[in-house]
Amino acid sequence: MKRSPSETELVIRRAGIQDTPLILSFIQQLARYEKLEDQVEATQEKLQESLFSPNPVAHVLIADWDGKPAGFAVYFFNYSTFLAQPGLYLEDLYVNPGQRGKGIGRTLLAEVAGVARKHKCGRLEWAVLDWNEPAIHFYQKLGATALSEWTLFRLKNADLEGVTATS
Repeated sequence: MKRSPSETELVIRRAGIQDTPLILSFIQQLARYEKLEDQVEATQEKLQESLFSPNPVAHVLIADWDGKPAGFAVYFFNYSTFLAQPGLYLEDLYVNPGQRGKGIGRTLLAEVAGVARKHKCGRLEWAVLDWNEPAIHFYQKLGATALSEWTLFRLKNADLEGVTATS
């Protein structure tokens, strides 16, 4: 358990399988905020399989404020050939709108950064929607740099099927 230095009301904890409905709820709330609700295909079953199997593909931290869920962070490890080190990718960072401004997001990000340091990661990266000015400002205040020279590409579900050695 992790408490913020100035507030005893905040506890950051690793999610357990019992948190699956909460995690799905946070994902849905984040999608609503990002105007991407139609893209959510996550179910409790899929989350349990991917997050709480013997070999989870991602990890989740939950922020509890005064004993109530306030936000979450989802991250996974990757690898940098240029650095010859592991990296950490922050997939989601979300704090309930009514609980923002209390240091919850910063504490969640600090905990994720601590995980990166513990695992000797050479970098911590994430993506932000270009219209999300509050998030961009928050990350810039922490010293994060936008990588404008990189373009993000994606192959999704059926598109993956079309990628073969002969296509």
